[in-house]
Amino acid sequence: MKFTLSWLKEHLDTTASLDAITEALTDLGLEVEGVTDPASKLKSFTLAKVLEAVQHPDADRLRVCKVMTDEGEKQIVCGAPNARAGITVVLAKPGDYVPGIDTTLGVGKIRGVESHGMMASERELELSDEHNGIIELASGEVGERFVDWLAANRPEAVDPVIEIKITPNRPDALGVHGIARDLAARGLGTLKPIADVTVPGMFPSPIRVVIDAQVAEKAPFFSGRLIRGVRNGPSPDWLQKRLTAIGLRPINTLVDITNFFTFDLNRPLHVFDAAKVKGDLIVRPSTEGEALLALDGKTYAFAPGTMVIAGEQGPESLAGIMGGELSGCSEETTDVFLESAYWDPIAVATTGRALKINSDARYRFERGADPAFTQKGLELATRMILDLCGGEASEVVTAGAIPDTTRSYTLDPARVISLVGMEIPEAEQRATLQALGFRLEGNEAFVPSWRPDVQGSADLVEEVARVASLTRLQGQPLPRPQAGVPQPVLTPLQRRESAARRMAASLGYNECVTYSFIDQPAAALFGGGSDAVRIENPISSEMTHMRPDLLPGLLASAARNQARGFMDLALFECGPVFSGGEPGEQDLHLSGVLVGATAPRDPYASRRKVDIYDAKADAEAVLATVGAPAKAQVNRKLDGWWHPGRAGNIALGPNTLATFGEIHPRVLKHFGIKGTAVGFTVRIGAVPLPKTRTPSRPALVLSDLQAVERDFAFVVDAQVEALTLVNAAAGADKALIERVTVFDQFTGLEGGKKSVAITARLQPKDKTLTDAEIEAVSAKIVEKVSKATGGVLRS
Repeated sequence: MKFTLSWLKEHLDTTASLDAITEALTDLGLEVEGVTDPASKLKSFTLAKVLEAVQHPDADRLRVCKVMTDEGEKQIVCGAPNARAGITVVLAKPGDYVPGIDTTLGVGKIRGVESHGMMASERELELSDEHNGIIELASGEVGERFVDWLAANRPEAVDPVIEIKITPNRPDALGVHGIARDLAARGLGTLKPIADVTVPGMFPSPIRVVIDAQVAEKAPFFSGRLIRGVRNGPSPDWLQKRLTAIGLRPINTLVDITNFFTFDLNRPLHVFDAAKVKGDLIVRPSTEGEALLALDGKTYAFAPGTMVIAGEQGPESLAGIMGGELSGCSEETTDVFLESAYWDPIAVATTGRALKINSDARYRFERGADPAFTQKGLELATRMILDLCGGEASEVVTAGAIPDTTRSYTLDPARVISLVGMEIPEAEQRATLQALGFRLEGNEAFVPSWRPDVQGSADLVEEVARVASLTRLQGQPLPRPQAGVPQPVLTPLQRRESAARRMAASLGYNECVTYSFIDQPAAALFGGGSDAVRIENPISSEMTHMRPDLLPGLLASAARNQARGFMDLALFECGPVFSGGEPGEQDLHLSGVLVGATAPRDPYASRRKVDIYDAKADAEAVLATVGAPAKAQVNRKLDGWWHPGRAGNIALGPNTLATFGEIHPRVLKHFGIKGTAVGFTVRIGAVPLPKTRTPSRPALVLSDLQAVERDFAFVVDAQVEALTLVNAAAGADKALIERVTVFDQFTGLEGGKKSVAITARLQPKDKTLTDAEIEAVSAKIVEKVSKATGGVLRS
């Protein structure tokens, strides 16, 4: 939306500067996209008077002039044919930038004669294309600023053009009067009222208007009148300059008047050459095969049902979008039918998009023109046509009825504080709404017809805050629910999740973020795939079910990396898994997958294949990070996707904290994994919280007594698990035995036996252990292990 400052002042009585107006517009929500101010590039030029002009000694077409300036007499060489003594000119001094020639002047020599500046032409100052001579002014004093002279004598030459961005919810700002209303409400002046004009009809209109019942909802109201005996030709100079300033091309008086009202009062109009219209004008849906040669010179073929304005010969205009070329007005037009109507915004937008037509009328109607101004706009335009073109007007003919937009909302002054956070007195709120055109009856605010965007009491608050300026908002801290140091906002589970992620990354794993949806066959491999977790509207056929585990996504990622030549992988993911579709059937897991080798090839034999002990160590590290107890049991109550002989659960009784081991070969084959893969899953939510919760870590407990380690080697059956042996030894004296670890295993003994060697670390608490006490504990260890495994101490 473009307009000039002088145009704005025809609706707003103001003394505000251009900068103040543009700043206020942006603050009001009418963002200023650009300002073209011709005066800004003419500020340095002043008026001067030529005292003498003599022939240049070395050039026939040059004159050496003595010029009186505000700095005294100056010598200037000039080649203009009208350079002569006695004329008042526009002076550009050394150091001034001349926009028309894109040059900053300096003192120079022209054919050996010094020249201190130049006398400018209109083209050199970008005032026009005139370059036959320098500017001659009929008035003005030496030293007077040229912009001041222009403001007094040719104000249109220095009239700034303002361009603002209009949001779709503000159709009222698509007219200069609506923009002036906002500025007046802000306090930058007084809004000038629109003249109340009624033109009496001198005769009945020979052209009637009719709305077909099929388009009655799309065309609520259609009105017009005939004006006969007009003289159409070029529009007045003031009207042409106004349209040219905002980028419109003047055509003729009748068309220029309709364009003027479109931008001045946001009232799109259309004029038909009445002599070219046969019969009455009917708003109806188009039929098969109909087309229209529009004013833009293009022919548009309509789909059946498109809303058109038609005469007996067929469509004459696209309703609310563009008129037809055949019934358009020319300089030969003597009788004109002036149309002012209200069209449904959705209908206009639908037709415009279907035909890909952009016009000023469509732009306004599809956003919502003021229905109540339809008749007033017709009267005002009639008066301007009669004033500029002459003629006499008929009576107004109408069809349909103006839609009733009456609605009101309760103004709650206290709600401004709750919604916006600004303290605005109630009197100021009421004055603001009244300045914007709202009618107040008690606390009921009746919305003006030109504001279709106001649809509730919250919009009243928005209007008050917008005019009061949201720049007045001051940041204030939210009140604390309780005094003192604020409590942590993260839950224990959130803190554990963050810590687990950091630990997995520090162990050398790369984090993956995969979809929570997987395909049904993959979900079935991991105990899922039921209808309870099926997606009703999946985004693809490979994402039909919620994932029961994180491993499917990690294995699919590993397969894609292997296919691209990356064979050694360490991947992890932390996220939700779903055992069902109901609330509470969701858990937080962290899973990791190791594929390939532990290190790259080197000459030190440090490369080896990953095994279950790598996965176990990493699972234990993550468990320790999230606060799992150090002493836990390992069992083999495994799910079907783990290798049955090479995996285990880390548990506290029936509560499984983590699982580690090799992935089942059947699962690896399904995903296309080459070689073996080991992994682990930590159930973060299953780790019990500490019984005592303090913000600080517990004190470090160290003993000043010497620990004692004793080694034992037991001969047991080959099927006996080392874990059974370790658990039995640790239970011999839970208070004294700190830990038991396996350090050796030898198989192939006679009778299918094997030897398992363990170390038991004894840590006294009160006193140093004697030999007798050590021997007693050792005997208990041998007894417990023999009873639990049937093994004997190896001799």
